[in-house]
Amino acid sequence: MSKPKQVTIVDVAEHAGVSIATVSNVLNRGGIRTSKETIRKVELAANELGYRRNIMAAGLSRQKTFEIGLIIPGFKSIYGTLAEHLQLEAHHAGYHLTVFSSNGLDPDIERRHLEVLLQRRVDGLICHGLAMGMEATRSIVNQGTPLVLINGWNWPEDISIGSVNFGIAGANERSCKVLAERGCTMLCYVGHKGSKIIDEQRRIGFGEGLRKYGSGLLHDLADIQELDYEGYLTDLVQRHSGRIGVIAFDDNIALKLLSAANKLHIPIPDRLMLIGINNDYIAMNSYPGISSWDIPYSDHARSVIHKLVNKLEGKPEEGEVRELELPLTFMDRETTKLTEEMGNG
Repeated sequence: MSKPKQVTIVDVAEHAGVSIATVSNVLNRGGIRTSKETIRKVELAANELGYRRNIMAAGLSRQKTFEIGLIIPGFKSIYGTLAEHLQLEAHHAGYHLTVFSSNGLDPDIERRHLEVLLQRRVDGLICHGLAMGMEATRSIVNQGTPLVLINGWNWPEDISIGSVNFGIAGANERSCKVLAERGCTMLCYVGHKGSKIIDEQRRIGFGEGLRKYGSGLLHDLADIQELDYEGYLTDLVQRHSGRIGVIAFDDNIALKLLSAANKLHIPIPDRLMLIGINNDYIAMNSYPGISSWDIPYSDHARSVIHKLVNKLEGKPEEGEVRELELPLTFMDRETTKLTEEMGNG
């Protein structure tokens, strides 16, 4: 039995009634600057003819794969949402995004990811600041692969072409302002040192907030490692008779603090105010609702892909900021709204 003839883009172009260049653009680049009707015609022709794109051959012939690698610490919560938005923006730019999880900086998984990324000859790389160590990341970029970081503050220029960061330090600073203005006479931060640079940024923001808005106020720092939430809150209310404002590392920790406060019958927000970060589902649907900081996922993804694609396509922008900081938006809910405010709202 003779082997069936392999369908080529020439066949697809003839069947769709368009040029070979148009077919290549649609199938290899996602149809950049091509009408939706033309994209539909090409995709329909490819499906009817049974065309299958040879990704490796296409990449070798062009010295380009139109593939971007993304390494994140895990797939849950904020990281999964980040990946979804980045995948969409990469598609709009004509690139395919391959996502890897570092599983908490497991060295074996990290080494395997490096091998796969080098074998696949990705055009560019996006990496979260918590996903890989500097030296492991340097081994990739030394192969000529440009890297954009997510939440990667102050990384060496020989590793990354820049970073797009969430303004989490600014959020914690402004949390201090909100709590101080609403009558809190003690400000606390409950952090997570295991999250390294992310927690450091939150602590920097908390310190700056105390300096600007906390003059004369008491303050306290705690970490979730081996933290007894009920015991911690009991100690705070016993030591301080005024209103206490607590800033949590994220909404998950804020929920645990809220649950502990409810068990202890601590009035919220009259006696205890609480602010989280990430604006997760739990913050929106807890009772009472947790005030939090919303993350601009779409703007962030566009900025990351824009920075990387500009580098890949040799279109550097004059005056482009190496480390871009995107501000977060405060979502004011019941854990910071006083009774009279909620009545007026």
